[in-house]
Amino acid sequence: MHFYLRMCKNCSIFADFLICVSMHIFQHIGEYTLLMGRVLRLPDRQRMFWRQFSRELEKQGLQSLPIVLLISVFIGAILTIQAKINTENPLLPTYITGLLTRDTLLLEFSSTILCLILAGKVGSNIASEIGTMRITEQIDAMEIMGVNSANYLILPKILAFMTMMPMLVIISTAAGLIGGYGVGALTDIITIHDYLVGVQYAFNPYFVTYAIIKALVFAFVITSMSSYYGYYARGGALEVGKASTNAVVNSNIMILFLDLILSKLLL
Repeated sequence: MHFYLRMCKNCSIFADFLICVSMHIFQHIGEYTLLMGRVLRLPDRQRMFWRQFSRELEKQGLQSLPIVLLISVFIGAILTIQAKINTENPLLPTYITGLLTRDTLLLEFSSTILCLILAGKVGSNIASEIGTMRITEQIDAMEIMGVNSANYLILPKILAFMTMMPMLVIISTAAGLIGGYGVGALTDIITIHDYLVGVQYAFNPYFVTYAIIKALVFAFVITSMSSYYGYYARGGALEVGKASTNAVVNSNIMILFLDLILSKLLL
């Protein structure tokens, strides 16, 4: 009898926990939707918007270029080495290494893994910047002056990163292919001829379109979710840190979830 009572009590606690989590999720979804409704409007002052937009292009795009180049070159080289080692089979064509490197860079690394990396750099920066403005009451001051703070602060960040992300994807793919070429030029793991034949073999231009579509979606996810967590930060410096962490973690989860859906729909 005590066993059944204890089981019923545990089930009740678990049900209450599920209800609490569900309500918490729905609250976040509602707040995020309302915030995006305020963000996705025509700016009140076009001159200020374009000024902010140009700054965000540099901050989110150009300043991310060094880490994109560095990581992509090394990943391209590593993919080439691993593909060659794992395809050492006389039944497989020699160009398979270059083909695997090219398609892996286009289909997953430059469009998805790169966004996961940039979520840590760009997303945390956005969340901490807006969160700091919230706890120092700068956003409240904008609201008092009649400024749509959500539109003024967040829209330039979203559009700037969505503008730069396709370019970063293309640059990342090119840098990765150069890294693989370096393996052929500097080592005897693979010949340059075999690598270049594989890179050019059966190329599907749609893969580039697919990578750019994913990059645009992920860029919106990173900037909008990071802005959301920063915009609703409350408390002190500790809460800004928590908002930044939540922004990166939840952006990564959403990127992986959407990657699954987009791969199913677009491929």
